Amino acid sequence: MRRFIVDTDTASDDAAALMIAALSEEIDLLGVTIVAGNVGLKQATDNALMTLEVCGSDAPVYLGAKRPLFRERHETISVHGKDGMGDCDIIHPKRSPEEKRAVEFILEQVERYPNEVELVVLGPATNIALAILTDREIMSKVKHIWSMGTPGFGFGNATPVSEFNVFIDAEAYALMLDLEIPVTIAGFDLCAGNIGLDRYELSYLAHGSKPAQFLEQATSKLLQFNLDTRGVHMVDLPDAIAMAAAVWPEFVQDKVACHCHCCTEPGHAYGQVIFYQKGRTYEAMPEISRFNAQVIKKVDEKLFTERFMDLLMEEGGKEA
Repeated sequence: MRRFIVDTDTASDDAAALMIAALSEEIDLLGVTIVAGNVGLKQATDNALMTLEVCGSDAPVYLGAKRPLFRERHETISVHGKDGMGDCDIIHPKRSPEEKRAVEFILEQVERYPNEVELVVLGPATNIALAILTDREIMSKVKHIWSMGTPGFGFGNATPVSEFNVFIDAEAYALMLDLEIPVTIAGFDLCAGNIGLDRYELSYLAHGSKPAQFLEQATSKLLQFNLDTRGVHMVDLPDAIAMAAAVWPEFVQDKVACHCHCCTEPGHAYGQVIFYQKGRTYEAMPEISRFNAQVIKKVDEKLFTERFMDLLMEEGGKEA
C-alpha cells in the first residue's frame, strides 16, 4: 500500500482531492498537513477535518505555516467563498488537529518510512520548504512529490504567467524543486478542457452519498465564480487532477521531463516557472544537466470523471 501525506490549504477543490486519497483503498493516508493559502490556517484545518469526517477517515491533521516564507498572504474568497467551502455552513468538524506541528510530522514520517512517503502538495509549498530547511537529509528520502502548481504550458491564474500556489510563495516552490527527488507537476492548464464536474454531474452528486452531497455544496461558490467569469456551468478541480495523477497512473497520458526554474525576483515574473523541456535545444541555456520534474501535458478526462464519480457515489465512504 502506498503511503501519502497530503499538504493542503483546503478549499473546495482541495477537498475533492482529499476525498480521492481518503476513499481510495490503495492509499495509506498517513496524515494531512495544513498551510495557509486559499483561506487562513484555522479555516483550512477545519475544512480538512470536515472533509475527512464525511469520508469516514480518521487520518490525523497537523497545523503548518500561517504565512509564506517572506511575503504577505493572499486569500481567494471570491473564488471559493469566505470559508473556502461555498459558505453553506457545512464546516462543523467533531475532531481537532493534532498538537504536533506539520513539519515535525512530515520529517518523522519520512524518517520512519524512508523512500516510501509520497507528498501530494496542493497549496503553497511553505511547509515542504520549511521541512527542507529543517532537515534536508531526511527530506531527500521522500519517494515522490506530486504538485498542483504552475500554469503548466498555459496561462496563470494569479498573474498572466504565475499560478496561485506558486505565486503565494515562490521561494518555497523553488526550494522544493531544488530538493533533487522525483517531482511530478500538474499545471493549471490541465483544467482548460472539459475535465471537472458539469451541471449534470453536480446534480447527480446532490442526490448521492454523504461525501457527494458535501462536495456539491462545497463547490457552489466555485461554480458561481465560473458562471460569472467564464460563462460555464462547470466546476474545475485542479487539485483533484493532481491527486488523480498520483493515485491512478493510467490517468496521465503524456508528460515531459523539464528543467524547471522558479522566478523569485520581485516584479512581473514573480512566481513564473520556466520549463526547459528535454529534447529541445535552447540557445540561451544549451547545457541542462538536470531535469528536476516531470510536467504533465495530457490526461484522460473520461477516466477521471468515471473514477471520481464512482468513488463519491459509494455510500458513506470508508469506515472510520
